[in-house]
Amino acid sequence: ATAIREKQLAEFNAEEKDLLESISALKAAITVLSKHHGGESLLQVPRTHMLGVAATLQNEMRKHSSLLEGVLTRSERRAALAFVQAPQD
Repeated sequence: ATAIREKQLAEFNAEEKDLLESISALKAAITVLSKHHGGESLLQVPRTHMLGVAATLQNEMRKHSSLLEGVLTRSERRAALAFVQAPQD
């Protein structure tokens, strides 16, 4: 039983580390895009950048859905999914 818990803890820690790194990368991308565009709206960011952010968000939400379940509110989840489905809106 102890070995199973240790294995589960190691898996959780690895997933958590990956998720935190992804969040940091997304924050950094937003900061860079904001500076690059002089505080302009994200809607003015090139379509390819928005599609990349949407794809990353979708991948991370799918990959870490169980971890995000208790973190994101229902409205935040809907907003994220709406962005993933239509990043240019």
